[in-house]
Amino acid sequence: MDYRIIQSPSEGALDIITRRMGMSQSASQQFRDYDAIGLIQGKLIDMVYVADLAEKAAGIVAVDIRGSCPQNMILLALFGDTASVETALSDIKINMKKSRGSD
Repeated sequence: MDYRIIQSPSEGALDIITRRMGMSQSASQQFRDYDAIGLIQGKLIDMVYVADLAEKAAGIVAVDIRGSCPQNMILLALFGDTASVETALSDIKINMKKSRGSD
């Protein structure tokens, strides 16, 4: 899996993400108030598992981002404050290592 954190996301980054979520500009307004976005890319089975972990670990909203990857990789966006996104990503990495034995 690949992980990234965007702190204080720019309008352009938010536009890209919310468009790929299939939302109109007005409907996506709720996602513009978060301090950080965690991005995670991986296999569908892992993305469902980590979305559950993230929402349980911290005050996070996990959203599937549409893509067109021929390898069926899935991208999740984790919206929240910076500390919550960092906590969620840390918990995800720990739990994925425990469940697989590697990352």
